[in-house]
Amino acid sequence: MTPAGCRFCGKRRKRMEQPLRVLELYSGIGGMHQALRGSGIPSEIVAAVDVNTVANEVYMHNFPTTPLWPKTIEGISLKEFNRLCFDMILMSPPCQPFTRIGRQGDISDPRTRSFLYILDILPRLTKLPKYVLLENVKGFETSTARDELIQTLEKCGFTYQEFLLSPTCLGIPNSRLRYFLIARNPSEPFTFQVPGKILTDFPTVEPVDSKMSKGSTCLEEDKSQVPTKKPASASSNNAKWCQPKENFIFKLETAEELERKQQSDNDLTLQMLKDFLQIDEGGLSQYFLPPKSLLRYAFLLDIVTPTCRRSTCFTKGYGHYIEGTGSVLQTAEDIQLETVFKSFEALSEEEKLMKLSTLKLRYFTPREIANLHGFPPEFGFPDKITTKQCYRLLGNSLNVHVVAKLISILVG
Repeated sequence: MTPAGCRFCGKRRKRMEQPLRVLELYSGIGGMHQALRGSGIPSEIVAAVDVNTVANEVYMHNFPTTPLWPKTIEGISLKEFNRLCFDMILMSPPCQPFTRIGRQGDISDPRTRSFLYILDILPRLTKLPKYVLLENVKGFETSTARDELIQTLEKCGFTYQEFLLSPTCLGIPNSRLRYFLIARNPSEPFTFQVPGKILTDFPTVEPVDSKMSKGSTCLEEDKSQVPTKKPASASSNNAKWCQPKENFIFKLETAEELERKQQSDNDLTLQMLKDFLQIDEGGLSQYFLPPKSLLRYAFLLDIVTPTCRRSTCFTKGYGHYIEGTGSVLQTAEDIQLETVFKSFEALSEEEKLMKLSTLKLRYFTPREIANLHGFPPEFGFPDKITTKQCYRLLGNSLNVHVVAKLISILVG
């Protein structure tokens, strides 16, 4: 599914005489590779590097001719890096050291070692790359790792600009706020560059000071909660219902939260979710929420319909954990949530389940999440990859359209 305005091929201000040689680090399932294709820039991936064996299987399934190095980045010598003679680095380092639900160990977390190794290697390369693009979670911008990155780029003479962007900037109905940095060398200032500021929308040719307010469509508060420790399929024999407080309308939503959701659904710059959904030909029954999950977590679900213009960020725990891992789809669009949750606590467990069942709630399928993330229809998963593995891999991936536009801006 390709939202309007997300193709950049015809908008190049210049073309490279030779294809860019691109090094893709932390390649995962190939989100950066797919974005590079979507940018319309002549290029070739000279090496993709990742240690995740499952992600590598998906990568090879979709990009069989790309050299894939299933090894640690620290295992690549300076000589090997120099031999690749790359013009661009695309990378999405591990986010766990910086995410708000983790320990936020920053550079003390062992998972940052490979990134620090890259920063050590970069100034010692025989030929510096012309371009660098990095993606990570919101929170990276306040980390010591980010400070180390900036110091290294400045030492090497790069010009850079930082962003906090969500796919909603491009009309995609999915909140996935992420940190991005683009840098280039030689040190040519970007026409939109605002030193010391993090931009919260895509730049125009003019300075974008006005785009840096927190009221921007693109910069959203991440309202998702910390995932529960019990999986969605956990037994609810001893479960206690979450009691809605007086200031909640229904479910666990305040009037402010409900208003925010209604504003998104009324924002005509955003597409409807139905544009990204699979046609139900009877094969989606496996994605319906089981009765135990409905009873235990009903008040915590972020419920959307096909005509909604929003959905929360899908994480790697989607389909396994409930709370804060992503929206669920109400396929019975004619049922109003208020009618289901009204006087809910007075009902027996059987009556509650009967009411909840009328909503016909299901998880988004991996294909639907891939659509929202900007992966094209031809992108697929090998048959042996399980649904749970698909969710984990997509939760760790990125939005292809957002990165494609940043690459276009970086090189254009």
